Amino acid sequence: MRKLFGHLCFMICVLCLSACTYTQPITQADPQASTQATQKPNIIVILADDLGTGDVSFYNRKILNKKPVVNTPSIDALAENGIWFSNGHSATALCAPTRYAVMSGKNNYRSYAPWGVWNSFNKNAVTESDHTLGTVAKLGGYATGFVGKWHLGGDFALKDSSAIYRGTDDGEQPQVDLTKMLGGGPNNLGFDYSFMLPTGIQGPLYLAYENQSWYPLEAHSKIQYVNAQTAIEPKIVSDKGPGMGDSQWDTRKMGDILSAKAADFIKSSSKDGPFFLYYASPMVHIPHMPPESFDGKKIAGSTPSHHLDMVVELDMQINRLITALKEAGQYQNTLILLTSDNGGLLKKASIRAGHKTSGIYRGSKNLPYEGGHRTPYIASWPSKITSPVISDEAVVVQDLLATVAGAAGVKLNATDAPDSNDLTPLFTGEGEFHPRKQMFLQGGSFTQAIYIKGDWKLIIQSNRKRTKFEPIALFNLKTNIRELESQNLLKQQQARVQAMLKEYLSIRNAGIPTAPAYLN
Repeated sequence: MRKLFGHLCFMICVLCLSACTYTQPITQADPQASTQATQKPNIIVILADDLGTGDVSFYNRKILNKKPVVNTPSIDALAENGIWFSNGHSATALCAPTRYAVMSGKNNYRSYAPWGVWNSFNKNAVTESDHTLGTVAKLGGYATGFVGKWHLGGDFALKDSSAIYRGTDDGEQPQVDLTKMLGGGPNNLGFDYSFMLPTGIQGPLYLAYENQSWYPLEAHSKIQYVNAQTAIEPKIVSDKGPGMGDSQWDTRKMGDILSAKAADFIKSSSKDGPFFLYYASPMVHIPHMPPESFDGKKIAGSTPSHHLDMVVELDMQINRLITALKEAGQYQNTLILLTSDNGGLLKKASIRAGHKTSGIYRGSKNLPYEGGHRTPYIASWPSKITSPVISDEAVVVQDLLATVAGAAGVKLNATDAPDSNDLTPLFTGEGEFHPRKQMFLQGGSFTQAIYIKGDWKLIIQSNRKRTKFEPIALFNLKTNIRELESQNLLKQQQARVQAMLKEYLSIRNAGIPTAPAYLN
């Protein structure tokens, strides 16, 4: 059933699914897999921000046979010695809702906020009763760390009170105690160590937290209202607007700080057994403020646009993590899974230089077309994946949870990971792999639902209250993907449209598991 070898096919090809019940034992560590912790691989999940398929030079060279505008040698090295999934997808075409799916392994419609938790002070949609990347790795005996962009909300109390503040985050909140995060953070969801930015580099909040306590960026830092007048550089205040932050916040330094913290976690954790790191880089999200250099490499001005400069910086961050692994002697026994929270960005200067952030695909971030949710998706595991592979298996970010569990020797059942598919059989050649024939995705802020079954993709217009589900487009991805989803067959294929809509709503409303091992 696997299609790991052979030439690349640009068309989605999802294989037939064998029927399977889900009478599995409750979550537990697999005794055979956990007899010796030293035999387990370290695991790193890297989630880039707004990185399109065409932003990776491997894709341009190896798949499009064209010279890239920007080079990403560190990301390329992972693909050239691992698996590039040409049919890899984010859960949605926007960052915040995708982060729920990554952390929980669940489709977004299971969340109280299916379109995303955007406010730093909103309740986290991932609960302490959910399995997360962190809790699953801990069940396998791993030291766990989270570094990077959070964007899942959290709990902050009012000053001199235990009451949790749930107001706006885009203004002044002098009444909120921002020195500590009380709940809904990484340390509440299975991570032993965390260093996080509540909403990445776009803010607000423009603050950093280590183990959920405020991390002053400089000795003389103070928490203040950050706007165009008070910021070190006005461009720091992105389109998300002003808000509370560190007086010394400098977006140009954040990639260096985050990747240094991640590298330190790798070095310290590798001494005592297997570790799991979730590195959620905020690059290449706006504001595009590249540093002058990174580890001796020129960044600002090294490409035709600040956007692509940030792609170079992201690649250097990943190089820093790989270097830390090699210096610790852990590279060969580390599974690295790299993907993006949504498709790439359409920036005029990048386009003028001939750069295509989405490659052959239509659309980009925030749109329901393939360019909005088809992303780089790479697996590297030097001790297991010994030959480079381009695979057309359908994979989604929801699969990260079950894959981490599989590599860590933790058994999950349908309640634990209802929408997550274990990819480890593809890496090791051991065990049964269940290929996907259905994907449950979303567009962006225009609230579209997406249902892909086999070669057919149905886009459904919904609304924020989820009271409306109107089909607006049907594409055959086998015959029309290279034509940029230009042939909308909605009117010509009404019977298929209605059948797919009925099936989608039936599965969604019933709340049944959608991972291939469980979905009959």
